[in-house]
Amino acid sequence: MSENDTKRTDGGTAVGDDVVPTHTDDHDHGHDFPGTGSIKRWFITTNHKDVGILYIVTSLFFLVLGGVLAWLMRIQLWAPRAAGETILSPIAYNQAVSAHGLLMVFWFLSPFAFGFANYVVPLQLGAKDLAFPRLNALSYWLYLFSGILFGVSFFQGGTFSGGWTMYAPLNVPTFTPDVGASTAVLALVLFTASVTVSSVNFLTTMHRMRAEGLTLRRMPLFSWTILLTVWMMLFAFAALLAALMVLSSDRLLGTTYFAMSSPAGSLLWAHLFWFFGHPEVYIVFFPALGVMAEVFQTFTGRRIVGRKWFILAMVLVAIQSFVVWMHHMFLTSINLQVKTLFMITTIGISLPFDLMVFALIYTMLKGKIRFKTPFLFVFGALLLFIIGGITGVFLGAVVLDYEFRGTYWVVAHFHYVMVGGVTALVGGLYYWFPKMTGRMYDEFLGKLHFAAYFIGFNLLYFPLFIAWETPRRVFDYAPELAVWHQLATVGGFILGLSFLIMFYNLFKSAFVGEPVSGNPWEFATTAEWATSSPPPLENFEGTPTYRSGHLEFVEDGEVILDTGPGFDLPSGASVSADGGVATSSQTVPAKSTTALETADEVAPSHASWWPFILSLGSFFVLLGLSAVQNASFPDGMIGTMYATSFVVGGFITLGSLVAMGLEPFHGPVFEEGEAWPFAGIENKKVGMWIFLASDVVLFGGFLGAYIFTRVAFGWTGWDPVPSDPIPGLVNTYILLTSSFTVVLALVAAEKKHRLGLVTSLSATFVLGVGFLINKALEWQHLFHEGLWLSTNVRTSTFFLTTGLHAAHVIAGLLVTLFLVWRAWNGAYLDDNGTVEYFGLYWHFVDIVWLFLFPLFYIL
Repeated sequence: MSENDTKRTDGGTAVGDDVVPTHTDDHDHGHDFPGTGSIKRWFITTNHKDVGILYIVTSLFFLVLGGVLAWLMRIQLWAPRAAGETILSPIAYNQAVSAHGLLMVFWFLSPFAFGFANYVVPLQLGAKDLAFPRLNALSYWLYLFSGILFGVSFFQGGTFSGGWTMYAPLNVPTFTPDVGASTAVLALVLFTASVTVSSVNFLTTMHRMRAEGLTLRRMPLFSWTILLTVWMMLFAFAALLAALMVLSSDRLLGTTYFAMSSPAGSLLWAHLFWFFGHPEVYIVFFPALGVMAEVFQTFTGRRIVGRKWFILAMVLVAIQSFVVWMHHMFLTSINLQVKTLFMITTIGISLPFDLMVFALIYTMLKGKIRFKTPFLFVFGALLLFIIGGITGVFLGAVVLDYEFRGTYWVVAHFHYVMVGGVTALVGGLYYWFPKMTGRMYDEFLGKLHFAAYFIGFNLLYFPLFIAWETPRRVFDYAPELAVWHQLATVGGFILGLSFLIMFYNLFKSAFVGEPVSGNPWEFATTAEWATSSPPPLENFEGTPTYRSGHLEFVEDGEVILDTGPGFDLPSGASVSADGGVATSSQTVPAKSTTALETADEVAPSHASWWPFILSLGSFFVLLGLSAVQNASFPDGMIGTMYATSFVVGGFITLGSLVAMGLEPFHGPVFEEGEAWPFAGIENKKVGMWIFLASDVVLFGGFLGAYIFTRVAFGWTGWDPVPSDPIPGLVNTYILLTSSFTVVLALVAAEKKHRLGLVTSLSATFVLGVGFLINKALEWQHLFHEGLWLSTNVRTSTFFLTTGLHAAHVIAGLLVTLFLVWRAWNGAYLDDNGTVEYFGLYWHFVDIVWLFLFPLFYIL
């Protein structure tokens, strides 16, 4: 294949060595939006590119923190040591192991990938921003403050020390009593809230805001991997949130779900955690797979071989990822038939990966490889993943898992898979660095980084396969294995120090690197390369469209740049039927005045303080709660400080939510485009549906925990709490009536009847308050009978599950008050969408009660 030949890939316009710069002024078209050199910008920005950069930089900070903890562990493991001879105390070593795993899995891996997703996906889709820019900023700030909260846990007597998987009963105060352990759990709760917000935003954007003609079939492979990743995140993290909320209740309120006395404790946590945990492997690896696909196509000059089968294989893995979790539990008391079934599903999920691996290999064989730094990293990632996959097959077999589980074989396999994904993402950082900064990195230093990284990684982890008999999470081991651990320690320091090369290279290049006006990669063909580097604030001049089979830019219905056959193409250019023009020399973007600059249209907003302030309030709320034990704050000044933090944080959070609701903020305007399967449905309604889907899984986790615990206890021997079904029946009628009043409110809004709207919403509020009063009277009666959350697991499941539902009712009532106030002032008569979206939420809360009532009051 010659240097000037091009092959179409999957979306966008390939731009060559030189691109005429487009409008790159990052000021908000005259609005008060500071430039990138202003610190204020990074606190108020809602622009997806800025948020992406914030994610990347912050995640790299957590990488360094987690890496330092890993170095401490490797120093400890230099030689087998008795408890009195250790560098770290035994509890400090356990904390280092636990914190390293939590930081890397939660605060580095996925956020690092979603830095690229934030920056690149809207560009690849032809969108001006994500559907809900303020929610995007909120997801970042929640993520940052969750990481800060986790850092605070080190200074509260010590962070969590029960392992990153937090197995029960090690996760309850009996074994991890420090306040810092509770803070670590609450930090994870805040992190899952960030993930949920981000998932709703990405799914709404990717299903509703693709450029015209950019069908799912034509969507770039990186965007495909993000789409599947976010669907997995939506459901997996909802299950994790259920587990963390139950664990928080055990630690703060004294419930007994995971106590040693609970009949289901340790197994219940394992099921909840690994239902999240195994999809998390693919949540981490899929974005890396997308980077591999994009970089392979660019640096081989070939479209991925078998692209549609590649996509189908990813879809199959995403679905199968939720039916393999029990292979992490082969050492438990689950019967052999169930273990055999999950062994089959585990082996089965490897088959689609085989197809994807061979597709990547065949793409290399069919193309002409250009050994640039991004390609070296993704090729190295492929090699590491193959080793990780092969060694994982052993763990999928029940008999072999009995031997290897709990040993360093699992440690080595796990890191070959997970850090294999990191390797590809580092390649992605080099690949998109010119797009983000407009400057090229130093190629020699990039290759030097790869050499040190690859040697260090394999020197660190491959010897652990040989020293597999070392027990996990233990700093003592057989003396004859010391040489392999010493090799691993040397490799660990080489791997860590290799990142200094990357940091120096990228930091220096961001300021003095060779300028890149558009696209430095000869065969890059996705749409992010069809604009300047870095892109303008709203990404493109004109509106991207693929309606003719190739990329065009239109404005006010007129084509302002047609890259099709009628366009005067540069020499050597060819037309891509599924995404624009592939050129090997030059692409000339349109230079025009955007529609946003016309006086009769409202420009999209790009700045808001409230996501930052709301996240800050949430941080103080959870910091205050961290000291709670047995549902009360500690005595003395310390308790007063924590209680004050909780109250102040609550006021900040509620005030920020109200302020966000009142803030005049204009999101990106969705013009005609691809929106399957949600065509004709507003973004906010789609977002509400997606959020409620995650809430279904959240309540499913609580109900599943109740059913699992009751079955373990003995269904017929379970003495129901409460014994009187009448209060529950009354509440059922109240909630059903409130659903009717919500419908009346929507009808009144559609008829522009202000008094009817206010009256119906007020009636809904009164009925909701009546529900809570009746629930409070019922609880008070149970308290007088001596039944409290911590009495036994029966009371724990009742109070916590119905309490979660009551919290949803309270949230709905706060929204209702806001709606009543706005409606009284004439809102929602011209646009009743907000009332409709609230109705969806309220009906969902009522439907949940229809499940809770028979489970707790009748069966």
